[in-house]
Amino acid sequence: MTTVDGTRYRYRTALPEDAPAIEAIDGSFTTGTVFRVTATEEGFVLREVPVEPPLTKVFPEDEPDGGEGGVDSRAFVAQDTSGELAGFVAVSYSGWNRRLIIEDIQVAPEHRGKGVGRALMGLAAEFARERGAGHIWLEVTNINAPAIHAYRRMGFTFCGLDTTLYDGTPSQGEQALYMSMPCP
Repeated sequence: MTTVDGTRYRYRTALPEDAPAIEAIDGSFTTGTVFRVTATEEGFVLREVPVEPPLTKVFPEDEPDGGEGGVDSRAFVAQDTSGELAGFVAVSYSGWNRRLIIEDIQVAPEHRGKGVGRALMGLAAEFARERGAGHIWLEVTNINAPAIHAYRRMGFTFCGLDTTLYDGTPSQGEQALYMSMPCP
């Protein structure tokens, strides 16, 4: 049991019966800045720019999750003392390149800023170490500045860009940023 700001959380491996609560977590976010991506022949440049009014992103329920089909998958959840699901992280490990992929991580809005995401990422890192992963990798949209800042604080760095990943989806016009960090 971990206590943060007076709220106690219990972290554990997700169970099949957690699926409805995981699906019910509000993964939306609001941000006053986005990362503008400029692709060049030599790479890409990211510049954080303000947006007014602040942008709110709500992920459609029918948006495909784009799973990587890793060899070994797991999900971990955080519950508060009332039993409410505060967040989850879903991961998969790909042995051929020793990569742990963060497939999805979400923290319910009322539990954000309390270390839940960092603790869930810690469970993912522990799973990665158990598998012998060399690095942890994730994808994030360029407009999710709050998540990008959190990932950078956790030690992730930019490693790639896909300007077409979201073409033909409700996220059309956004760019996919890839971030990684060595397995701690």
